[in-house]
Amino acid sequence: MKGNKKKAGFLSDLLKEGVNHSKPPTAYARQYKKNQNANQVKQEGPQTQVSGGNLADRMHAYLDLHAHALFSSLGKLVDAPFTSIMTIAVLAIAISLASGFYIVVANLQQLTGSLEASNQISLFLRDEVSDTSANKLADSIRQNPSIQQVTVFTKEQALQEFEAHSGFGDALKALEKNPLPIVIQVVPKNSLKDGVQLENLHETLKQSVEVDFAQMDMQWVKRLQSFMEVARRGGILLSSLLGVAVLFIAGNTIRLELHNRREEVVIAKLVGATNAFIQRPFLYGGFWLGFLSGVAAWFIVTVMMLILRQPVEKLSGLYDGSFQLLFLSYTETFALLAMSSLLSILGAWTVLCYQLQQLKPE
Repeated sequence: MKGNKKKAGFLSDLLKEGVNHSKPPTAYARQYKKNQNANQVKQEGPQTQVSGGNLADRMHAYLDLHAHALFSSLGKLVDAPFTSIMTIAVLAIAISLASGFYIVVANLQQLTGSLEASNQISLFLRDEVSDTSANKLADSIRQNPSIQQVTVFTKEQALQEFEAHSGFGDALKALEKNPLPIVIQVVPKNSLKDGVQLENLHETLKQSVEVDFAQMDMQWVKRLQSFMEVARRGGILLSSLLGVAVLFIAGNTIRLELHNRREEVVIAKLVGATNAFIQRPFLYGGFWLGFLSGVAAWFIVTVMMLILRQPVEKLSGLYDGSFQLLFLSYTETFALLAMSSLLSILGAWTVLCYQLQQLKPE
């Protein structure tokens, strides 16, 4: 305040000196004439029709400001490597947990893609039904649009399979008559994953006159479907909680950065900077935190899948399966990076809106 009064007194003294003299001093006269000439040149020069330049100039300046904020915010992270690495590591672990659980559920759903094999309905025909009648029944079942595959096992084929897998081959040879019936195995289509639809199909096939008994392990199907539903909902809940954690961690990091640059922000406000202008570099800082954390999370999930790939495929081979472990696709990777960046920006924006309202220059 004293400095301002001193400057004001100096200006008033200078004005008084100019008024009291009938003719201004030589130095002031030269400066006065130079200022008059400069003002005349400005008035005679070409005038811009739109204040601040044309649309192209303003767009160029707008992009330059955003580019500067984008790379300067990245430079701020590089200037504090330890803090940045620690924050990115915590965010990456949270994001990798959510995306890892998602990919595990996706692989489990791939296993249930062969649900139709475990959903097969076995129709045990009556003893008096001949092979010809069994084939006719199988042809009529194939006409059902809900059926994917129908296989007929004759009595001889059923006996051979039983001898091969039961270990009672010698005992069966002592029998005078083959006690095994003709069996028709019906495999529903993949679309029949609803327990009600499978039950209706089971009841329909049971109504045939030739069928003595129809069997399908509905309990296993219901258990598998319930397990997948629990895993799916658990994945959604876990991803939501970890998403909130990412939002809070990123917001707290930006809050600390704003606190460290408090004086800079106060000066910017004093010279007329808007909240949007002040927020811009911090929002870009949040973007970099989220984006780099998403990239690190992708590497973590990929390494985990590579470690599990060989033992999982070996286990699948032991069960005569051809299971291939799924990784994050290009679309899923892009979604991962977009979601992590968006959550971090949202956390930063929420904190900035509150903090800048509380931060008022004195």
